[in-house]
Amino acid sequence: MSKIFETARKAGLDGFMLALLSMIVLAWLWPYPGMKESPLHLSEISSYAVSIIFFFYGLRLSPEKLRAGLVNWKLHLMVHLSTFVLFPLVALAFRPLFKTEESQTIWLAIFFLTALPSTVSSSVVMVSIARGNIPAAIFNASISSLIGVLITPLWMGVVMDAGPEHFNLLSVVGKLALQVLLPVFAGIFLNKRWGHFAEHNKKYIRYFDQSSILLIVYTSFCESFGEHLFNSLGIKEIVFLGLGMFALFFAIYFLLTFIGNLLKFSREDEITAVFCGSKKSLVQGAVMSKVLFSGAQAGFMLLPIMLYHSLQLIAASIIAQRMSREINTAEKI
Repeated sequence: MSKIFETARKAGLDGFMLALLSMIVLAWLWPYPGMKESPLHLSEISSYAVSIIFFFYGLRLSPEKLRAGLVNWKLHLMVHLSTFVLFPLVALAFRPLFKTEESQTIWLAIFFLTALPSTVSSSVVMVSIARGNIPAAIFNASISSLIGVLITPLWMGVVMDAGPEHFNLLSVVGKLALQVLLPVFAGIFLNKRWGHFAEHNKKYIRYFDQSSILLIVYTSFCESFGEHLFNSLGIKEIVFLGLGMFALFFAIYFLLTFIGNLLKFSREDEITAVFCGSKKSLVQGAVMSKVLFSGAQAGFMLLPIMLYHSLQLIAASIIAQRMSREINTAEKI
């Protein structure tokens, strides 16, 4: 059990998750500082912090490693089809079950989760623990974030244009390009000169990333609580939503395992496919919610991804530990 907690801690399920919950409680108790009318302008500050996050992210991306990772194209195709096609199609299949206006809002938040890119750090950690293809995991997790800048708003545009919500796709993509893509490519361009600095100080950069995400979550939920968007949700609804997120993770996980067997992937590639293809990024969710949705709606849209993020780390850490034990046992025989 201690190994499971240690793996979860390395993947991010530690004090940071408690801090996220604390930010939500703080936003509930004291929403004013994070609202638009507040003189502190915390929401604007968090927007600048997002660009810095992705600049450092790009700074640690080596162009040589990205080019080398293109070789295993079947694995990459499977991961990204799962992330950006399979997940959204599952959500669309269940849309008819959400019939009321309130439940449609919940469904939209779930669909937003399914349209997000894969997470980076926890995917690589889990693949490493399970002894999968680590270079391929790094490549897929990195590329997923870049693809998501275009694919996520495209998916949201499809479902929101079909409903009463107003969605300006060009404006959204333009904002994401300035706030995310431009800093990432600037970082990649400067990788040779400053990449060693980012690697040497990755611990402190991670602290900055997490602090920025806490600020984004706080300001998003401040607007949501200030506008009373959560009044329709009780404990029962949140528990059912959590169970749904748990079921979604395992449905994708087992489906990817089945497809990997059909394609006769090596054990290492199959591990990479199931862990990278079943994850969703809380960081990207926090960033894109600020651009895609109005201030008050952004916090509500983050609820499914926060639940999924926590549950995916718990489930994946247990699975990764089991895979590691199986390999150790086989090697001793």
